[in-house]
Amino acid sequence: MKFVDYVMIHVKAGDGGKGCVSFRREKFIPKGGPDGGDGGRGGHVIVRADPQLYTLLDHKYKKTYRAKRGGHGKGKKMHGADGEDLIIKVPVGTVVRDAETNEILADLDRPGAEVIVAKGGKGGLGNAHFATPTRQAPRYAQPGLPGQERDIILELKLLADVGLIGLPNAGKSTFISKVSAAKPKIADYPFTTLTPNLGVVKINEYKSFVIADIPGLIEGAHKGAGLGFQFLRHVERTKILLHLVDVSDLTPGDPVENFKKIANELKKYRGDLLERPQIVVATKLDVANPGKLQALSDYCKINNLPFFAISAIIGEGVKGLLIFLAEEVEKEKQKEIKTES
Repeated sequence: MKFVDYVMIHVKAGDGGKGCVSFRREKFIPKGGPDGGDGGRGGHVIVRADPQLYTLLDHKYKKTYRAKRGGHGKGKKMHGADGEDLIIKVPVGTVVRDAETNEILADLDRPGAEVIVAKGGKGGLGNAHFATPTRQAPRYAQPGLPGQERDIILELKLLADVGLIGLPNAGKSTFISKVSAAKPKIADYPFTTLTPNLGVVKINEYKSFVIADIPGLIEGAHKGAGLGFQFLRHVERTKILLHLVDVSDLTPGDPVENFKKIANELKKYRGDLLERPQIVVATKLDVANPGKLQALSDYCKINNLPFFAISAIIGEGVKGLLIFLAEEVEKEKQKEIKTES
């Protein structure tokens, strides 16, 4: 399945039905009064979060959505039927924006959450509403009002407990493939991971957490360079950042400087991202450069950052890291519960 996390679509709510011009025609009542019914409301366009969806792929190819119009009023004061609402299903974690103003209409961060993005037009009043003592036979009714029409942006931000960050080839895809059932494509070239991958890490029968392997980052990502925006929008959702740093000679440069490059991009994109719990992980321990490993370890001690060294390929250090992560995720969830209460 192709992962699509940003689309723009056009929505049009249903127009309201026309009011009816009608007069009573009954036996022995030759001059009955007006009895035209009202038109029905046009259908709304509603965006709803569906936990069974994981991508916005369907909306990449269907760009226009129209709800049905309301039914016209009829005689005997019969009200026209309301138009059927149109439900657009999106993955949980989708942010809905007005394309013209960029205003956030809704953040659909839980299953079943929904928002009306285009309101149906009000139905017109039938001529029964316009009768007065001096105007007993009005021969007009209101037309229905047009339904709202607009362009909206659907932007998916993954909901994960832990977000893997780091330079391309830092070992994120290998790590998530070893600790969960996620199977990203893995190869030795920049931007192997072109789309995010979600995996569930099970510690035991009762404890698990969701981890997201997010595309690698380069300098200038906060301006959209490389896969910048695709990367950064998903980091916003995660409770904990797991920063993977290659300490082998396979990735050029100093590991501390590579760490700072990523931190700098996060700060430029959204400064508060660096306030989130961050765990530093030295990767490729089986082929590590001892000097690089020591330099990164010393930097983390000085800056009071939790530090782990692992080799995802042979499994060294992975179990201890996962247990620590599960405990930190639980702490963050408890903080959220206290905040909400």
